[in-house]
Amino acid sequence: MIRSYKTQVTWLKGHWGELACSNGPHMKFSAPPSLQGYPDVLTPEDAFVASVNICVHMMFIWSAEKYKIDLVSYVCEAEGFAEDLIDRTSHFSRIILRSKITARNTTRDKVEKAIKSSLKYSLIVNSIKSAVIVEPQIYIEE
Repeated sequence: MIRSYKTQVTWLKGHWGELACSNGPHMKFSAPPSLQGYPDVLTPEDAFVASVNICVHMMFIWSAEKYKIDLVSYVCEAEGFAEDLIDRTSHFSRIILRSKITARNTTRDKVEKAIKSSLKYSLIVNSIKSAVIVEPQIYIEE
């Protein structure tokens, strides 16, 4: 099965653009201020790191349901590390996901299996060359 996802970008003048996603959202974007862009707006770098975080989040929710984990909370901070290469190109070498997961009436082992599953089934993680590292903090309530 092949699925298609579409976006459209439109130049708005200067270093501004607008993103339209096939699922509905529209938002302005720019480069980061350090690359002649503007603050307080979506950047391609933010969107890339966020896409990993969002996809793993959704796959974790799916995995938690599959493993019948009584999830209390899930919060995850993602940090992407962009490296400049000798030929003046750059790439994200790794993305660290620092999740804080609270679950009830389950085991740490089940939560760890759900984390592994979420990485295995993440379309975005499977589509990038950056290493994705999860540093979870797992809390189990009785």
